[in-house]
Amino acid sequence: MNQGSGLNRRSFIGTVAATGATLFARTALPQPGPVVQGKAPDGAVLKAGLIGCGGRGRGAAVNFLDAGPNLQITALADVFQDRVDEGRKRLKQERGQDIRESNCFVGFDAYKKLIDSGVDIVLHATPPHFRPEHFAAAVAAKKHVFIEKPVAVDPVGVRSVMETAKKAKELGVSVMTGTQMRCDNARRETRKRVADGIIGDVRALRIFRNQGALWFRERQPAWSDMEYMIRDWVNWIWLSGDHIVEQHIHHLDQAVWFMGSHPVKAVGMGGRARRQTGDQYDFFSTDYIFENGVHMHSTIRQLNGCANVREEVLVGTKGTCDMDGKVFDLAGKLIWAYEGPKNNMIVQEHVDLVTAIRTSKPINTAHDTAVSTMIAVMGRETAYTGKEVTWNELMQSSMRLGPTEYAMGPVSIQAVIPVPGVGPSARASGG
Repeated sequence: MNQGSGLNRRSFIGTVAATGATLFARTALPQPGPVVQGKAPDGAVLKAGLIGCGGRGRGAAVNFLDAGPNLQITALADVFQDRVDEGRKRLKQERGQDIRESNCFVGFDAYKKLIDSGVDIVLHATPPHFRPEHFAAAVAAKKHVFIEKPVAVDPVGVRSVMETAKKAKELGVSVMTGTQMRCDNARRETRKRVADGIIGDVRALRIFRNQGALWFRERQPAWSDMEYMIRDWVNWIWLSGDHIVEQHIHHLDQAVWFMGSHPVKAVGMGGRARRQTGDQYDFFSTDYIFENGVHMHSTIRQLNGCANVREEVLVGTKGTCDMDGKVFDLAGKLIWAYEGPKNNMIVQEHVDLVTAIRTSKPINTAHDTAVSTMIAVMGRETAYTGKEVTWNELMQSSMRLGPTEYAMGPVSIQAVIPVPGVGPSARASGG
């Protein structure tokens, strides 16, 4: 999984100015100075438990430990014993975390045992399908939460997270989500400049993440349907939401964050070309429309051997903005660039969480990330169906992906690739 990766600066050519189609080259600028990473304030020990001990989960645990003093990982949970064992081993070797065996839990109910193990904070990095239910349980137990993005894979899950986010706010529980680009110093400052009018009124957006293929798992003879799907989760719609939801949410979230609103409808397309396993697409191209009529062109592609680009650009009446930290006038001349200190955004999100807890000033980003998740679902559904999809439709939709009961055995979900324009999807609960 490539969460949080590939967010370095890149050079690129082209934008569409508000006055017409104008191509220009953007000159690479010197990078800001060395990383200057803030730390959360000191305080009593905060104990965290990790649910989902794969690569991203272990990474989140390390990021949490780097956020400040007196932070510990005291419990682990996963559906697979080998994942728990690997997480326990690595955290011991690399960060000196001595996690008791009695605090290591395995199975579909392992998250409940971890929540009850005496932790203060839950770090959640399971496949996205499981996040709404686990998040609700953690907040009900009044635990602070770090939850990876996306927060769900379907409209039912998104609305559940919105309700849990509201409950967390009422309880004074802090929640940080894994849309870490909001924690980047350059982007925070760039957003302020845009809000102050540096590019005028926004007239269009382009949000691209085109890259090579991700990983996949070949099925092993001893694996049941459920084990195979979860080990290969990034390739299955019901587990990941497809890569427009699982990965492109980072960039769609930036558009929503900078705009201060979300698209209300979308028309798009997509398809599958060379993916090796699962039932997902390889590419999506979506025209999103905001309530004020502004259009956003969004693409994401995961195919090897193709031209790659990652960028988020706002086109305004006075100029254009690269959300990474550059602003150009309508002629393509650079008029502002971020020159402040860099920070590690995947650590910063944990710094912000721990700071909120220790200063008794709760933070809660779950609702915002639920909105961005729904926008990604909107893009997926318009591509799958070939129809226009609206925000209001999704907010009323009963779509829930995946089984309703969990056990290592058969799963009544087949690898059926969505075909647009042929009728309603069969991707409801259980099939």
